[in-house]
Amino acid sequence: MPIVERDDARLYYESSEAGPDADTVAFVGELGYAAWQWAWQHPAVDGPFEALVTDLRGSGRSETTASEFDVATLAADLDAVLSAHGAKRVHLVGAGLGGMAALEYARESGRVRSLALFGTALSGDEFDDGMLSVMGGRGPDSLAPCLSQEFFERQREVVAGIEKWRDDDAPEAVRDAQVAALRDYVCADPYEITVPALVCHGADDPAVPADAGRDLADALPRGEFRSVPGRHLAHVESSRVANDELLGFLES
Repeated sequence: MPIVERDDARLYYESSEAGPDADTVAFVGELGYAAWQWAWQHPAVDGPFEALVTDLRGSGRSETTASEFDVATLAADLDAVLSAHGAKRVHLVGAGLGGMAALEYARESGRVRSLALFGTALSGDEFDDGMLSVMGGRGPDSLAPCLSQEFFERQREVVAGIEKWRDDDAPEAVRDAQVAALRDYVCADPYEITVPALVCHGADDPAVPADAGRDLADALPRGEFRSVPGRHLAHVESSRVANDELLGFLES
């Protein structure tokens, strides 16, 4: 089990096997949630690419003793993981807070080749406090901002599986620190982030409006926007559509 020690954190990651010349696709998730949120994308990119998934500090199998941190810290965590793994050419896929960490890392690192961002915005002010609070709970109601009622009714077994996987999600104190990091974030000078960027957003996302995703895509020099059916975790709810967009983007 690969663990990277960094200051006040122990960072977990896992990767697939790939050829020596394969680029790495690294997944960085939304606040609170463990790596289960990428279960639909990880196998989709595995093969043509090396797939790497890491948990944010305090989520899943990553740990932290810090009571507060910021997005720059999370970007440094990502650098520590990718450096320890020896990744040279990386395509970052981020959701929410993980998307913000990906943005900051892409500004600083020459190893990043592209960005794919889901449910991400230029600043934490775009996120709805009430929806973030609901998402921090437990039980099916806590997933209502993330998945549509139709998905709940059509995919009952999947929702039940997600509920079990959520046992690995961040404890309340760490999640509060992650929310504070998101709230304090502002993407300064997005025109400096010049790698190709795909911005995907749930069409009915109540946690952060789709217009925030459009603004993000417009602010990035090589950004393009795609609407995906669903709510905040549209890459889970509409995984086929999201995967088609992601793979088409990566292969281009």
